[in-house]
Amino acid sequence: MGVDYYKVLQVDRSAKDDDLKKAYRKLAMKWHPDKNPNTKKEAEAKFKQISEAYDVLSDPQKRAIYDQYGEEGLNSQAPPPASGGFPGGSDGGASFRFNGRSADDIFSEFFGFARPFGDTRGSGPSGGGFRFAEDVFSSYRSATGGEASNAPPRKAAPIERQLPCNLEDLYKGITRKMKISRDVLDSSWRPTTVEEILTIEIKPGWKKGTKITFPEKGNEQRGIIPSDLVFIVDEKPHAVFKRDGNDLVITQKIPLVEALTGYTAQVTTLDGRTLTVPVNNVISPTYEEVVKGEGMPIPKDPSRKGNLRIKFNVKFPSRLTTEQKTGIKRMFSSA
Repeated sequence: MGVDYYKVLQVDRSAKDDDLKKAYRKLAMKWHPDKNPNTKKEAEAKFKQISEAYDVLSDPQKRAIYDQYGEEGLNSQAPPPASGGFPGGSDGGASFRFNGRSADDIFSEFFGFARPFGDTRGSGPSGGGFRFAEDVFSSYRSATGGEASNAPPRKAAPIERQLPCNLEDLYKGITRKMKISRDVLDSSWRPTTVEEILTIEIKPGWKKGTKITFPEKGNEQRGIIPSDLVFIVDEKPHAVFKRDGNDLVITQKIPLVEALTGYTAQVTTLDGRTLTVPVNNVISPTYEEVVKGEGMPIPKDPSRKGNLRIKFNVKFPSRLTTEQKTGIKRMFSSA
């Protein structure tokens, strides 16, 4: 049979496609001539043999010929097995000739370089000179946890996105579904775009600036740990309420006479209830009526809430008659 390609790749005869790819990646990086400058000729021969083995075993037709006739069958026009159903095969004895790909082409297919061996002048495993940048190998070692790695792979910077929320959402809590698209690497390190639905649980009482982190949901890249995807809560302005920590603040406009004689405030809460709040004190421009427990939920204990603070914008009359002024003076002088 000649060379045992299964032994060359260190796989058994039942090895699947993923097993072959894993074995090739490991051995090709180990025996690349640039990584073996002191034994370059031996490395070149080994590197070429590894490439030939992968080329044969990863091709169903070549593998079937090799399994039946050995290495010689690939180069002697041996017919493929009649039951194999391969293109070109027939009961009439159609022949097959082995045309192997170069080590350069196979390495390029795996590691994404159109010309992985650089300048074609000089000597190399495929008749051309080559020189890899060191980071090609260090990236591989980092990504695969190879023994030659001197430092852990770096992690890409986090990707941050604003997550706008209504005050009602932050009051009651809500579940959001977020669709993302990102690149993942297949077994040959080729990027493939996939879509994913992320579920974001917004808890009652969360504040602006709260971060929700999905670890390593960024694009996958060789030799780099994917970014974390971080959503940052952003609070939309509300038409009625303003938030002050865990308190809710509302301002109501009232006429001067009610500020002086008594007022009943009607407030619709963020969860749709109606509060009736009688105010019996004299309402000055700086007065606040505090309703305890009707503010925002406290994030660490949503069963407790901050306060509702009602402020007042007292509407003064634009003019008074002489008679009204006299009456007011008489009223306050006797108070």
